[in-house]
Amino acid sequence: MKRSENRSNDSLRNVSLEWDFQPGADASLLIRMGGTHVLCGVSIEEKVPPFLKGTGKGWITAEYGMLPCATNSRYKREVVGGRSGRTYEIQRLIGRSLRMMVDLSTIGERTLRIDCDVLNADGGTRTASITGGALALRAALRKLVDNKKLAKMPEILPVAAISVGIVEGNACLDLDYKEDSNAEVDANFVMSGDGRWIEIQSTAEGKPFSGEDFLKMTTLAEKGINELFQHWK
Repeated sequence: MKRSENRSNDSLRNVSLEWDFQPGADASLLIRMGGTHVLCGVSIEEKVPPFLKGTGKGWITAEYGMLPCATNSRYKREVVGGRSGRTYEIQRLIGRSLRMMVDLSTIGERTLRIDCDVLNADGGTRTASITGGALALRAALRKLVDNKKLAKMPEILPVAAISVGIVEGNACLDLDYKEDSNAEVDANFVMSGDGRWIEIQSTAEGKPFSGEDFLKMTTLAEKGINELFQHWK
């Protein structure tokens, strides 16, 4: 099969990071993975949800949204019609993944809220949100240390994510929208910097997939995520 930009099946799209895209945020970056562009901004709130008050633990949560013109046809603003089930599912995935990065008892009773806004969608928006959000979260924690609100930098477990799929019978890394919409299998992998899996979502379209196909996708995901971890240096 021929992929866009003549990519091999085990190649990522071009990845770039633009830091401090939103000066008003406590930390922010714009992550570009091919045609998918996600703005990740972090806000630090000196309070926690009621269930954490008095525990000495902080909280990390995420919100996800897509701008109306991020796709080929206008995407209705969810502030008007209410958030969809898909949006809730994605932002819960992002929040779960980012909470794996740090021991919540080391960040004090405060909330770090990561807003992931999709400016342009060309496949893999949830995985780009996790990858960019994790980097922005680390920068926000550094700001807390620089501002002497934390005595030292907490121990950080890097986190990144990537999509993989079976397209025309081939296992392919980092699917764009065209590939994703025609995939026989679509999967999202979230991995920590020490090689452990945080979450795997995989769905067959049309017919079930084999254990061999799953292992092929897992191998590609590990390769791609380890390449994304190069941006942590």
